[in-house]
This record gives sequence, structure tokens and C-alpha cells, in this order.
Amino acid sequence: MKGESIDQSYELAKAKYALLGVDTDVAILKMEEIKVSLHCWQTDDVGGFETPDATLSGGGIQATGNYPGKATNIAEVRQDLEKVLSLLPGKQRINLHAIYGDFKGELVDRDQIEVKHFQSWIDWCKSLKIGMDFNASCFSHPKAADGFTLSSKNEENRTFWVEHLKRCRAISAEIGKQLGSPCIHNTWIPDGSKDTPIDRNGHRLLLKKSLDEAMAIHYSKEQMKDAVESKLFGIGAESMTVGSHDFYLGYAIANQILICLDNGHFHPTEQVGDKISSCLQFLDEVLLHVTRPVRWDSDHVVILNEDLQLIASEIVRNNFQKRVNVGLDFFDASINRIGAYVVGTRATQKAFLIALLEPTSKLVELEGMGRNFERLAILEELKTMPFGAVWDYYCLKEGVPVGTDYIKVIQDYEKEVLSRRTLINL
Repeated sequence: MKGESIDQSYELAKAKYALLGVDTDVAILKMEEIKVSLHCWQTDDVGGFETPDATLSGGGIQATGNYPGKATNIAEVRQDLEKVLSLLPGKQRINLHAIYGDFKGELVDRDQIEVKHFQSWIDWCKSLKIGMDFNASCFSHPKAADGFTLSSKNEENRTFWVEHLKRCRAISAEIGKQLGSPCIHNTWIPDGSKDTPIDRNGHRLLLKKSLDEAMAIHYSKEQMKDAVESKLFGIGAESMTVGSHDFYLGYAIANQILICLDNGHFHPTEQVGDKISSCLQFLDEVLLHVTRPVRWDSDHVVILNEDLQLIASEIVRNNFQKRVNVGLDFFDASINRIGAYVVGTRATQKAFLIALLEPTSKLVELEGMGRNFERLAILEELKTMPFGAVWDYYCLKEGVPVGTDYIKVIQDYEKEVLSRRTLINL
């Protein structure tokens, strides 16, 4: 009966959207173009598996909270990710950081990592028929303890991170080659100054030099694509961030690589949705890291809010689906980590479906005629359209839990898997 009820609600919604000139069947079909890259680091609070306790010092990333059930090894990370994927409509991707290599208990420093340390990840993705993205891990390491990596004035440290980046790019190319889907390699560094520096330029000259050295080898875009990610500020880098948006946008345009726009890495009043069409005037593609900042880059679980909706709408309104790569980047250790994944990813998918259910051509026509009252009226009416019925039908069609049904599934997983994991690791 539930399926019949969903079908009936969908037919009513379909008819109502048709009055606005929107075909809901087409909108659902276009959702196949939206693949979200799921960040592996939500499973274990950005710890990784370089060492048994994952406590390497220096330039770390903080995840707050200590909710039971944290993944403690690669098998558990994959188990959790498989559970998440089973609760999401559509096909997604996985995004891996270098610290999650399959090192088999061996201490392998980051300037020594090879494809073999990630082969089991490639094979796992191949078995799931999904793509994978990759990231250099320029944090939580003794050679990042002074707050600088690729822009370090310590030449030994700088060359260490250059070598790490070189190896990560080579690994990414092999990932893309084996999986038959381009692997996006993203470079983010925490480099910056807590207090006001004098030689900002010196560090930026070094960062450019390091990037040039690390990216000297060209790889086919059929295998890998480079992205560079900016940040406004960070803990310990409040007064100056070397890799600012201005720096990386210039570097991306000059070298025709991707700029990564993380919507937590800008001033709270800035909208990443407004930046997409600007960047794509000069670049073929961009990468998004979708998160939810609360007062600062706090990486809260993504929810369906106006910031997220503007991002999705800008992509869909301009048919940028093939030019914008969507990844998530949040980590919340204060709630069930599987639940955080599912809520955040579904919120992102909902934003795209809402965007696809907009009568964009009609709105553009009204705007061009200066009929802004009518444009505003339709935008307001869209807010109370029966989107939920279309979303439920999409989930039913994809064979995943509808509505709040996923909550019970996650609660059962917590009882049967996560709680036992916690007891074992006490």
C-alpha cells in the first residue's frame, strides 16, 4: 500500500508541476547526472591509518565529539560507506585522503606512498562500479607542525611535501586509469600565519614554485584532473592564509586546472553559488566541496538551506552538470556518523532535484521582459509545490528507503554493528 500511496502522490505532484511547464519524469531522469563524491573522513573523524593510533602531530584538523561507533580500520570504513551507499538514490563516488592508504601495519611516510598502498581501494571501488577521487594529505604530520607545508621556508620540509604531491598525482592517474573514470586530485594546505606576517609574498612565491614542481608531469584528463582549494582562514592561520582564493583562482586559470570552491572557506556573507558562473567563464570545470559553516569553517553536516539551494540551482540553470564536480566535506563526531552521511548527501541530492523542478526557461523569459513581479510570484509558489512527493517517488524508484525510513535502518546498524565495534575497542 505504501508504494501505491507514493505512486498516487507522485501523479498528483506531476500534474501540478506540469501546470508550470515542468516534466517531473525528465527531472528524475536528469538526477542520473548528479554524482556526489562521498568523503571517507566522516567515518573516522579525519584520523586515517598511517599509525595504529592515528595521532601524528602537527597542522591537524579537528573533528569535535566522541559519538560511539567510529571506524578504526579500513574494513570498517568500507563497511560504513557501503551502508551509506545503500541508503542513497543514484550512483555516487568515493573521495579518499592519502592518509587512508592500506599500509598493512607498515609505517610509510608520505613522500614514499605508491599505488600499491591504494590498490585495495581501487579494487573495492571497481567491485562497486563507482569512481574515486583523491587528496594529498598536507596536515597532521611533524613536517607540518610549524604551520607551513608547500610554502615552507624550510627547504627540507618543502621538498618533502612536493614529493608527496607528486606521488598523489601519480596515484590519482592510476586510479582514473583502472576505474575508467577521471580521478580528481585536490590539493589543500593549511599554510598560514596566526599573527600578522611581513613576508606574505615570500610564502606565496614558494607555494607557486612548489605547485609548479609538483605538477610538472602532465597526465591525461581522461585519467586525472588537478584541483586547488583555497581557504579564508583557519585555526592558527587567522591572520594570513597562503593559499587564498585570489592566489588559487589565478593559478587555476593560468594552468587551466580546477578551482575547488568549498562553501565553508569564504566570508559568511559570500555565496559560492554566485562564484560558479564567474569561474566557469575562464575554466573548463570546477570542483565543489559542499559543507555547512556555522559562523566559520566548522564543517557541520549539510542540510537543505538557501546556500546549498543556490549552488544546485546555479549548476542546473546553466546546464553545468558536466562542468561542476560535486563532493562533500564535513565531519561531525557528535552524532551517528552514518546518519550524518545520509542526511548530508540526501540534502545535497534534494537541492539538485528541486533545481531540476524549476521552470527555468519561463523565469528567464520573465526576467528578460522586466516582469519581475511574475518572476518573484512563481519563485514563491515553487516553495510550496509538492516536491516531497517527487523525492519519495525517486527514492522508491531507486529502491532505497523513502522518507524517514532510513532512520530505522541506521538505528539497527548502530545496534548491530557500531555499538559492538565500540565495545571491542574499549
